[in-house]
Amino acid sequence: PVACGLRCLCPVERLLHSISSTMSASPIQVKHIDHVTLVVRDVEASRRFYVGLLGMQEVPRPAFAFDGAWFRAGATLIHLIGEHDRSGPAGYPVEVLVRSSRNHHFAFEVEDARSAAEKLKSLGVTLLDDAKLRPDGAVQVFLTDPDHHVVELCTSPKN
Repeated sequence: PVACGLRCLCPVERLLHSISSTMSASPIQVKHIDHVTLVVRDVEASRRFYVGLLGMQEVPRPAFAFDGAWFRAGATLIHLIGEHDRSGPAGYPVEVLVRSSRNHHFAFEVEDARSAAEKLKSLGVTLLDDAKLRPDGAVQVFLTDPDHHVVELCTSPKN
């Protein structure tokens, strides 16, 4: 490995370091996130969470040789993979001992995050973080799915 300061760089980091110092434009242009994939223990419990609680729509999924489901909200797709002997482990990363809003999570925009938080609490859903105002004016609330993936519901800042 090539040392940069006190840190060793992996091959990808070495490549990125050389690209950033020699190129004026990125070699690839990402359009948007196509989907997020989650490994889950119980596809049905996750279906109830993402469709029943969050209002996503289940969409057709190719005939993979393993259990799973796909959900959509607008252009956002969530792909679930049922945990099996060739998948990664289900749930929140085991190396992370503290679930918080300042850790691994993904976010869905909702019409009114404060109202969503109140509805969730009235349904008995435990929130990881109640609705709070971000410094830029957005409102965010955090909860976990059945496998303890951290999910943010947010409302954009009002202009």
